[in-house]
Amino acid sequence: MKKIYILSAVLSAFSLQAQFTVTIQAPAEFKDQDAILYTLNGSKDIIVTKEQNKNNTWTFKYPNHYMGMMKVYFPASNNAVSFVSENKNVSIKMDVQNNKLKDVIYLDEVNDLMSKQQEGSQKKELILPALAQIKEYYKDNTEFGKALKSEIERLAATSNSIDAAQHPFISYYNTNYNKFLSNSTDPAKKVSQDDIVNFLDKSNDMLESSSLLRPVLVSYLNSGGNTNVAGSVDTLLDRLKVETPRGQTVLSELIDIFDAYDMTEFKTKYLTLAKNLKCTITDRLATTLKSNANVEMGAAFPNVKFQSPANTSAKSLYDVKADKKIIVFWSSTCSHCESELPQLLAKYNDLKAKNIQIIGLSLDTDKNSYTQKIAAFPWINDSELRGWNSSYVDTYNVHATPTYFILDANNKIINKPDHVGNVLEYFKLK
Repeated sequence: MKKIYILSAVLSAFSLQAQFTVTIQAPAEFKDQDAILYTLNGSKDIIVTKEQNKNNTWTFKYPNHYMGMMKVYFPASNNAVSFVSENKNVSIKMDVQNNKLKDVIYLDEVNDLMSKQQEGSQKKELILPALAQIKEYYKDNTEFGKALKSEIERLAATSNSIDAAQHPFISYYNTNYNKFLSNSTDPAKKVSQDDIVNFLDKSNDMLESSSLLRPVLVSYLNSGGNTNVAGSVDTLLDRLKVETPRGQTVLSELIDIFDAYDMTEFKTKYLTLAKNLKCTITDRLATTLKSNANVEMGAAFPNVKFQSPANTSAKSLYDVKADKKIIVFWSSTCSHCESELPQLLAKYNDLKAKNIQIIGLSLDTDKNSYTQKIAAFPWINDSELRGWNSSYVDTYNVHATPTYFILDANNKIINKPDHVGNVLEYFKLK
């Protein structure tokens, strides 16, 4: 019995040690009440919990050990604060103007250090080369020349070295970012595909929570060349094993990458591989499979409950009755939308005469911009005004704007056009 008590005490102590608190402070004029805490898995934000404003402060208690990127999102105003966790308390103060985030002040040691490190790295990478060029035009004995020389020396001496024992995540992030993602022209610092495979295979759990996974995978694919994409992916997955959590996370990320870059052949191949797995599926891969299944040809398009719809009294997409529906995911800040949607507008009356409804679902964040834009669009419009934090993104597997779907009268997907021209061709209006 005594041993059990001792074990219980040890577990209790570990639990207390593992728990940390995230505290976000805002000025009194900040209007939001709800805030959502996220962790990260690959490139996907994972919801942890939601808290409400108490005296202009949101306090989140995280019960488990976690090292990696985190985010607090304010859905009402679409503000977000990103930070890192090293399994220690996080304290952040927001500066806002007109209910929009203006600045973030990191009050805890870890995030203050990370912020300074990233600022120093950006200056060293972007500003130092420019200053070196400007220096050629000024003499060292002038006041400006002296100031230039001093700043160049200061930036050049900036160190990215971090004590890994004291700050394991910051050290991990900086080391691997500099190794795999920096734009170094030094041949000695070039990494091979084998180097990347070894990193993805041997790295600890901080890989999934670091935000490095997707860009490293893109770098890996680029290093293999356009003619050997399948060979590169097969080599990587053979090493990682798709039955493992790491292998499934990488497989999920690759499917999304191929989707985002319109590499349909490779997306189909590896999505089929994922569908045919007989082992236990991780939540991360299950999410990718579900969002793709939602928008397969012939699938029933998941219903949309409208938020504040324009040009309709319908409460949801399914309430809209038509022989066919054109669904377009777009944004007022999207340059391709700017050129494509007017073409849809030019044929709007022809489509309406055929009992074809257009439903625009916007990934905007700014209400004024969205409102001004839809004033010219007579079709049904709606938006959550949450940008890429919108529920549309995962539900409908949206990776770019504009994205189109054509539905039949029963809301089944009958076509997935790539561009507005394909939409008009489908209805013989081009």
